[in-house]
Amino acid sequence: MTDPFVIEITRGARVESRHRGAVAVVDAAGRPVFSRGDLEAAIFPRSAVKIFQAIPLVESGAADAYGFGERELSLACASHSGEDGHVALAGDMLARAGLEEGALECGCHWPFDLPVALDLARRGGAPRPLGNNCSGKHAGFLCTAVHLGEATAGYVEAGHAVQKRVKGVIEALARTRLDADSCGTDGCSIATYAAPLAAFARGFASLASGEGVEPARAEAGRRLMAACMAEPWDMSGTGRACAALMQAAPGRVFAKTGAEGVFCGTVPELGLGFALKVEDGATRASEAGVAATLAAILRDHDPALSERYDALSRKTMRNWEGRETGEIRPTGF
Repeated sequence: MTDPFVIEITRGARVESRHRGAVAVVDAAGRPVFSRGDLEAAIFPRSAVKIFQAIPLVESGAADAYGFGERELSLACASHSGEDGHVALAGDMLARAGLEEGALECGCHWPFDLPVALDLARRGGAPRPLGNNCSGKHAGFLCTAVHLGEATAGYVEAGHAVQKRVKGVIEALARTRLDADSCGTDGCSIATYAAPLAAFARGFASLASGEGVEPARAEAGRRLMAACMAEPWDMSGTGRACAALMQAAPGRVFAKTGAEGVFCGTVPELGLGFALKVEDGATRASEAGVAATLAAILRDHDPALSERYDALSRKTMRNWEGRETGEIRPTGF
């Protein structure tokens, strides 16, 4: 265990707030390349492992059976903004399996991004399941169930075949047994499992490198990551951090956010995976921290790209009149 990283929030010349966190960067063998904080502390990865959860969609043959291309596969891994394009594509995925919106069991919420939510309200819209940020993932779950001839009702339950497959993938990639003591309920009603931070980083390194994982599974994971890198908007949305991080190095970096200050991903050309958790769950801190992590990973390999991520890790803070008040800045990287 080492000291945690710290994301500082300044006001004027003083530090007003601090967010502490841990990050693991490892290779496929689990060897740490860069780390801060407690790597063995169990964390819920939340939506940061949607790549893992979408692997059965590809492995089962469902993705090919329904003609899913990069956009659909990217949406299957998404925590999207609920913009019109996301809603339409999720609906189309369901339709290809003969399903309608009512089959979704992810619940409804207003779009997380304020401009998107305000636009929906101005048009007289209301929250709906297809607008749930996880609707693409759930469409993937349902398409897999239909393709395999399984019941769709209750597909979110831990005992359903859909979720058993997902759990098996996560256990295999994280090399960790997931039991009832490590299980919680995610925001979209499926089970989420806690495991050491380093275990999730290793899972991403394995998919990127193909080491320590079945060839077919590695290929499925790489196919999903390639889709997200090719179509980052479908995986996130307008102005979102995941899109900005991947667009900074097209085809070279995969990064995925999760609720409560989590980020996971990989730099495929280096065969490295990373996982990050901010202790207080602050998104502003996890977004700064993951950019700083990528800057650290790439510092010796590609200094120019490292500088690009270093710039993304810092954000000027402004008040409602646009006056500069301070900044968000990482330390300990």
